[in-house]
Amino acid sequence: MASISKFLLALLFSYHTLIAHAADDRRHKVLSVGSLMKSSTACSEPKVTPPSTGVTVPLHHRYDPCSPVPSKKVPTLEERLRRDQLRAAYIKRKFSGAGDIEQSDAATVPTTLGTSLSTLEYVITVGIGSPAVTQTMSMDTGSDVSWVQCKPCSQCHSEVDSLFDPSSSSTYSPFSCSSAPCAQLSQSQEGNGCMSSQCQYIVNYGDSSSTTGTYSSDTLTLGSSAMTDFQFGCSQSESGGFNDQTDGLMGLGGGAQSLASQTAGTFGTAFSYCLPPTSGSSGFLTLGTGSSGFVKTPMLRSTQIPTYYVVLLESIKVGSQQLNLPTSVFSAGSLMDSGTIITRLPPTAYSALSSAFKAGMQQYPPATPSGILDTCFDFSGQSSISIPTVTLVFSGGAAVDLAFDGIMLEISSSIRCLAFTPNGDDSSLGIIGNVQQRTFEVLYDVGGGAVGFKAGAC
Repeated sequence: MASISKFLLALLFSYHTLIAHAADDRRHKVLSVGSLMKSSTACSEPKVTPPSTGVTVPLHHRYDPCSPVPSKKVPTLEERLRRDQLRAAYIKRKFSGAGDIEQSDAATVPTTLGTSLSTLEYVITVGIGSPAVTQTMSMDTGSDVSWVQCKPCSQCHSEVDSLFDPSSSSTYSPFSCSSAPCAQLSQSQEGNGCMSSQCQYIVNYGDSSSTTGTYSSDTLTLGSSAMTDFQFGCSQSESGGFNDQTDGLMGLGGGAQSLASQTAGTFGTAFSYCLPPTSGSSGFLTLGTGSSGFVKTPMLRSTQIPTYYVVLLESIKVGSQQLNLPTSVFSAGSLMDSGTIITRLPPTAYSALSSAFKAGMQQYPPATPSGILDTCFDFSGQSSISIPTVTLVFSGGAAVDLAFDGIMLEISSSIRCLAFTPNGDDSSLGIIGNVQQRTFEVLYDVGGGAVGFKAGAC
């Protein structure tokens, strides 16, 4: 009888140990060094799971082996993060009121406002015109006006595809100066007057670059679907540092000129994308996606700045522990942005996250901070790595358990840093950057007023 009791006790102990280990596994992400440290130089194109509804086009990181854009010189991480700071600073100015330019001040816009084009990291390939001409374009949820370089072009950068030739398209049409789209463009402060009775546009960027030309319409081909009368800028002159080989930009913001707004009548008022980890893999952009299977949080919009999509972060969990923060810390909201790399948090929230994460990483030696990233670790000599889970909890209870690549950013073969950084103050708008969005299908249900997340989509 005693032996049976000992056996039962041992069995019970084993069961509790198993449950404890399982719970611990849910609080940590464990990777082998081999899978963590390898840097892919070949395009593996792993299978992705795009939605079965709507129209889908492949999406790539512009510096990955799978990218359709050749990169002769890939910028260093230090340079990319420097540009990232410029974009984040612009967004902060925009929402604090410094970016709300009155009409009388329009002449000062080109050198003081506009997002930095060089921060954009994801590209899609579409067709423009009849017959369709392939164009590889940067994707940006923080822009509305889409544009491509066109013939004749007095000053254009080199690009991966041929310049779009309006004279070769049977469906190309420039807008007149008296047209409704031209008036709408002027209201959004991206009109640039008239030339030969044709509406002109201008888009200015924070790095002092700009693009200008004729505001036009033509057929847009996305995968196997074609959309007539797509409005875009036909760029005939540019200034500044355009050197990324892309043919133009596709705006996915919330303004009237964006791709998302223009295709709402055809594909519906929702779109989604999946940003792959930067390791030779691909993602997707879908217009007209269904909204089932996502954890969702309300989408907040500004009537003064309709371009941006904002959500309300309520708390953060590290492992199984929720950070001890008042919800008021996040009251300014957080911008969902595909063009910002690193997530910006209120300083109070970042400090608590950094401390909790360090507490769960005591087995690894700290590493020297890298630029804006100050919570770094040295994994030299490790055969496997275990890091605490990080979960972002949004308004409405949407809990997003970040992927490993959404928690830490690789600095070198052995150094990784927590991929978050603080804002200037707790009252500033936060930003959910593209690192944290990796591998999730991110839904922008504009008509339903929600942002959604679905894990493991690419």
